[in-house]
Amino acid sequence: MSTYTNFTIETDADGIALVTWDMPEKSMNVFTSEVMDELNAIVDATVADSAVKGVVFTSGKSTFSGGADLSMIKSMFSFYNDEKTKNPDQAAAKLFELVGRMTGLFRKIETNGKPWVSAINGTCMGGAFELSLACHGRVASSAKNTQRVPRLTDAQSALQMMTTGQSLTGARAKAMGLVHQVVEPDQLVATAKQMIKDGLKPVAPWDEKGFKAPGGGIWTPAAAQLWPAAPAILRRESAGNYPAALAILKCVYEGLQLPFDTALKVEQRYFTEILRSKEAFGMIRSLFVSMQELGKGARRPAGQPKTEFKKIGVVGAGFMGAAVAYVTAAAGIPVVLVDRDQEAADKGKGHCEESVKAAIGKGRLTQDEGKALLDLVTPTANYAALSDADLVIEAVFEDRDVKKAVIEAVEAVLPEGAIFASNTSTLPITGLAKNSKRPTDFIGIHFFSPVEKMMLTEVILGKETGDKALAVALDYVAKIKKTPIVVNDTRGFFVNRCVLRYMAESYDMLIEGVPPAMIENAAKFAGMPVGPLALNDEVAIDLSYKILKATVADLGEKAVDPRHMELVKTLVEGEGRFGRKNAKGFYDYPPKPAKKSLWPGLKNLYPQQKPEDVDMEVLKQRFLVTVALEAARTVEEGIVTDPREADVGSILGFGFAPYTGGALSYIDGMGVKTFVALAEKLSESYGPRFKPTPLLKDMAAKGETFYGRFDPYASAAKAA
Repeated sequence: MSTYTNFTIETDADGIALVTWDMPEKSMNVFTSEVMDELNAIVDATVADSAVKGVVFTSGKSTFSGGADLSMIKSMFSFYNDEKTKNPDQAAAKLFELVGRMTGLFRKIETNGKPWVSAINGTCMGGAFELSLACHGRVASSAKNTQRVPRLTDAQSALQMMTTGQSLTGARAKAMGLVHQVVEPDQLVATAKQMIKDGLKPVAPWDEKGFKAPGGGIWTPAAAQLWPAAPAILRRESAGNYPAALAILKCVYEGLQLPFDTALKVEQRYFTEILRSKEAFGMIRSLFVSMQELGKGARRPAGQPKTEFKKIGVVGAGFMGAAVAYVTAAAGIPVVLVDRDQEAADKGKGHCEESVKAAIGKGRLTQDEGKALLDLVTPTANYAALSDADLVIEAVFEDRDVKKAVIEAVEAVLPEGAIFASNTSTLPITGLAKNSKRPTDFIGIHFFSPVEKMMLTEVILGKETGDKALAVALDYVAKIKKTPIVVNDTRGFFVNRCVLRYMAESYDMLIEGVPPAMIENAAKFAGMPVGPLALNDEVAIDLSYKILKATVADLGEKAVDPRHMELVKTLVEGEGRFGRKNAKGFYDYPPKPAKKSLWPGLKNLYPQQKPEDVDMEVLKQRFLVTVALEAARTVEEGIVTDPREADVGSILGFGFAPYTGGALSYIDGMGVKTFVALAEKLSESYGPRFKPTPLLKDMAAKGETFYGRFDPYASAAKAA
């Protein structure tokens, strides 16, 4: 047989061909055009070779496959846009043909006449899972096609898996009927070969005469209970914002009533339709392509050597500092945790111990791994322990004087060339750097709570921050497996500026008399994972009060809406409601297992509107538009210079409606001209905070987009 770039083939004495997928210079196998070409040729070759009795398909990597390569997915959008320009009437048909290429390949495997067994080691996602389902047998060591899955398991389990992106263990996959056997990793290939030796039929169940789907298909009493409820459940969970999830529902419902090949055509049509949606484009661009590019150092300055961290210092052993120390040690880096006295430092390590205990309890760490992690954390009150640190991160109280004292104490012992980073959430980095003797080595690294779970970090450049400091900060963020966005200096940086606008809009709604439950529900219907009042409770209302007072102190009375100040003051000083931390905020937090509920006293603070007089659609628009406007302002002010960072930062930082692709993609998706008109309309009814900025008006007049005017790829090419 021919030689291939991405596959090797070995045929044993029993006539079983072992096809091993092992892409060179890739950490994980992914589908590309070349991979599909080679796989198609392998099918033809094994069919033509009479010596081959069957095929075992496996991976040469530590895991099976992550599905399609992002560049291939991205190329589909480019292909469609190019076709729309050249021949708009035929663009959809051409995309339909392109989409069908992978489906056709898998159907070819399924009907090739010789048995194929997929030996699945580890992660098996997307197209790789579909390929495995197209094989006649499946063996897994651990563990979305809309037509094969519901023909192998019951429709309810299939829908739950496909609409939520649920991952399955090997045992769960077997229980659902998706794999035939689950074995130890070293037995995978042998077991797969034995299935062929035992006479595995090269026919999929749905190609057998008389096949019936598990549970009896659509027209059964069980289906009569499932299908009327499924769209309602989906709408409850997604608020109708994710067209792909609804398309999956339609594919399964329609496909189960059709012959298999016709059902695949239905799936192909829905997939083509989804690929043409702005939601698919925005989500794939931001949550897959841009996120990967930023994680791989898209903003890292050229010419700076990669940092190998030997020791990192964290000053401030409170909840945040301890969490930073934990993720640092989890990345295998020795960390010194410093506080004002040994007792406070030890308490910080105690937080790390609690995190390790929880991780062991959930099976994420072994006892030995947990001990090794904790051995990397050294609590101390002695700043001299930082004398050989590569990077020191301060995470002390949000007070300029406290931070000034820490900066001076650290720099007294910090070696030449080491970097100092502040984990401030609102204080401008340039101002803090004035307390430093080496501002070029001073940078901001803003973590989000809970640090262990939040994927985002903001890296903030002061006016004098140098390239080395930026490179070290990005190397550190990559090491702890977070996604960075790089922003220039301003009060609140990027994420907090947007978050504060989100919460401020809820204050305005409360003051207008919008019922609190409608405020929270409107935000969720708009696609936000947490309502603004619940989010404010998590942040802490007394912290919001401090931020408002600090803003007035720094910028004057006009910088804050006095009605907002009065509302927050009433809650904090008048009612003693600080948020979740004291179990009293916009919500009441009773002892578990009781659930939180909105504080009944909220409706007594302002005269209430009748629910029927409130337009939920307008409330949704207000939440999305106010955040998008703030994101646009940060671009206009030069705080954010790369639209990818605004989009990824808004989604990962506070969950801005992921289906939009992020705050700037929300604007681009509807068109800047349309957005400007919507903002002007809201401004007329709700005030000047909704007025579109000069940048937006200029872009609307020129027919521009953020990704066109501030093209990050053009900037990168120019820099190169």
